[in-house]
Amino acid sequence: MQIPEPKALTAQDVQRVYEVMLGRPPESTSVVAHHLSGVGSLADLVRNIAASAEFAAHAGLNAATATTVTPESPFWHFHANVDVRGIIQSHAKAQPAPLAGHYVNFLGAAVPTKVMTFLNERGDQVDPVPIPANYHADMAEWGGALRAVDLAKGSFTMIELGCGWACWMTNTGVAARARGLQVQLIGIEGDPTHLQYACETMAVNGFSTSQFTLLPGVAAAGKGFALFPTREVGSEHWGSTPIFGASLEESDKAVASGKFESLKMVPLSDAIGKRAHIDLLHIDIQGGEADLIAASIDLLSERVAYIVIGTHSRQLEGRLMDLLLGAGWLLEIERPAIIQLPNGAPQTTVDGVQAWRNPRLLPTV
Repeated sequence: MQIPEPKALTAQDVQRVYEVMLGRPPESTSVVAHHLSGVGSLADLVRNIAASAEFAAHAGLNAATATTVTPESPFWHFHANVDVRGIIQSHAKAQPAPLAGHYVNFLGAAVPTKVMTFLNERGDQVDPVPIPANYHADMAEWGGALRAVDLAKGSFTMIELGCGWACWMTNTGVAARARGLQVQLIGIEGDPTHLQYACETMAVNGFSTSQFTLLPGVAAAGKGFALFPTREVGSEHWGSTPIFGASLEESDKAVASGKFESLKMVPLSDAIGKRAHIDLLHIDIQGGEADLIAASIDLLSERVAYIVIGTHSRQLEGRLMDLLLGAGWLLEIERPAIIQLPNGAPQTTVDGVQAWRNPRLLPTV
């Protein structure tokens, strides 16, 4: 197989994100060049734009409260059979306290500003309620994750595949703890810098080492090794896509180039271990979601109560629906990936979201 180069952000990516999220092209070529030099990935660019005052204005939001409904933002266009807005607002703290060197969100969860460059200017600030979105996620994804917290009883155990700085571990853990639930948080991440960020984020939010587990590696359908793009020291890059199935010769060549490292693949069964019940599985592994679901469907149906999936193409979304509907799962929240059509072919600019309930473990709600 051919090992592709890690995909860098392109000028065309910047153009499309501006058109989708702000309804206009970039101001100038110098603005595009600024993004290309300072942003690690397409996902980073989307998060940066989502955190801007211009995006809030374009989406019809009040920057202080983020409560004005408008059809302009694409993040209003999701499907749900639960009250997503009500779920999110029910978890919002009245007055989250700011914390020096951190960006605090509506749950009171603190994110070290160093995890993302654009947060550096937001230290000591509090992020508004994410309706319809914030720098991290849109309301469909927030609603799905917090829905799983609401459905948990007595304790809350979650697994985040591709956990980065432990974003969903932190947010759902803080929300569950506020409900008086005992928490167990498990994350898998391939980037050692991101794992360090995750440890720091867990600590600053008051989680002891007995409450969380971080597993180095790449979440996958089976055991083995995967190629993971390396990054330059000091660079910022989220959303790296691992490559599975390389031969030994291809793997050695890729690692020798310095552009990839070989990392252990961590099957879902290893992450679950002997735990009999998982309240939430959050999956965002850059396109490998359907393969993992297909290989693990019996285990999922037996032990996992709720799944939130970040989707990376319309094709992937259809395959996930076939797999999970065929296994009897119920789709509660869905926002399709936002796409552009360069040269007549779909290209995802913003990941989609699916939130699934397992009626075997959560028959009535």
